[in-house]
Amino acid sequence: MEKLTPARLKALDDDHIRNLSRMEQSNEDVLVHSSDIPGGYTVPPHRHRRTQFLCVFSGVVLVSTNRGRWMIPPGHALLIPRGLEHSVEMASDVSMRSVYIYSPEGRAASEEPAVLEVTDLARQLLAEAVRKGALAEDRGRGELVMALLLDEIGRLPERRLGLPFPASGRLAGLCRDFVATPSPMAKIDDWARHLHMSRRTFTRFFREEMGVSFVTWRQQACLFACLPRLAAGEPVTRVALDAGYESVPAFTTMFKRMLGTSPRAYLTSRKAA
Repeated sequence: MEKLTPARLKALDDDHIRNLSRMEQSNEDVLVHSSDIPGGYTVPPHRHRRTQFLCVFSGVVLVSTNRGRWMIPPGHALLIPRGLEHSVEMASDVSMRSVYIYSPEGRAASEEPAVLEVTDLARQLLAEAVRKGALAEDRGRGELVMALLLDEIGRLPERRLGLPFPASGRLAGLCRDFVATPSPMAKIDDWARHLHMSRRTFTRFFREEMGVSFVTWRQQACLFACLPRLAAGEPVTRVALDAGYESVPAFTTMFKRMLGTSPRAYLTSRKAA
């Protein structure tokens, strides 16, 4: 990855401020933007008056809000509701395309972030929409491309790649440690003991704090940690064993339940894309 010197960081910050200002001042109903950003950079907290469809073409992106954290691997996108403050961290060198939608209709009316799997059609339409001068060359064709892209966004399947995260406290510390070294064998009793709670009290407390059960969060966190490595091309067997799974089939079962496909099929589709 590129070394981020102070001068480079300032240039990236300045570029973000200019683009944000341009988009917020525009009266267009739909805007498109393309960006290639080095790994290690974090776009500072900001918000838009439009709903953002942030699509990752390559690399892995982490989006943080006060409602949780979302990981977007290649071939996926995050729908970010208008007005929601968020920061964007580049976990690797990233190539992104974004659509900003002002009209509060269809999926753009969503009030909750959602990770979507991007179809080949959506990817091609988005690439054409951001192609330099595409709309200027043929306004009628450009409008058709944009209309079809917005329709396709409304049809994209949702994937459970959000990871709820407590804002502070002892539970936040346990969650951070787990994300750093995930294991599907983590036990409720161990976490309860760390927090000096009974199993029943901890189970109720965890669901109240996180909005999901401990088991569901554990599965999501394991996937959260594994996807960047898979996207980088690491062997499935190595990733599965490092994550604490006793076998590749056990890892594959979890992966299919969360993403609807096997790790190898996921890798094949990402390479094809």
